[in-house]
Amino acid sequence: MGFALSEMKLTSTAFANREAIPKKHTGEGEDVSPALAWSDVPDGTKSFALVCHDPDAPLVTATGNYGFVHWTLYNIPAGVTSLPEGTAEHTAGANDFGKTGYGGPMPPGGHGIHHYYFWILALDKELDLEPGLTMWKLLERIEPHIIGMNRLIGTYQRS
Repeated sequence: MGFALSEMKLTSTAFANREAIPKKHTGEGEDVSPALAWSDVPDGTKSFALVCHDPDAPLVTATGNYGFVHWTLYNIPAGVTSLPEGTAEHTAGANDFGKTGYGGPMPPGGHGIHHYYFWILALDKELDLEPGLTMWKLLERIEPHIIGMNRLIGTYQRS
């Protein structure tokens, strides 16, 4: 699967691109998802999916997956272009904490700065996917339908 950025923009009122994620949105704080908004959506978009992945996490699985998944959210209708802080809307997938929904940054102590990639993916179809998909299963299912994507990168270092 190739990932080519589109003209879509993903922003947050909680942090700017490549800036620190506030403690409130981490495992050391309230652990609530940040507010997000996207614009410049591709024509033909029928739904969205969102993931948050930390490629800096020192984890590679037997299947070759790497990093740590913090959030998988999908079945987001095309008319939605923002998510409020702490959202419980839409369909939550599995994160690598062994739960569903958002699990904020919590890198190992002394591990330095990690980068958290919040990806918004525009799809050309409403897929009505079942709850609990891992990020990797989600990407496998939606890949033929991705017509646009972009990311917002936040950083966090454990105190």
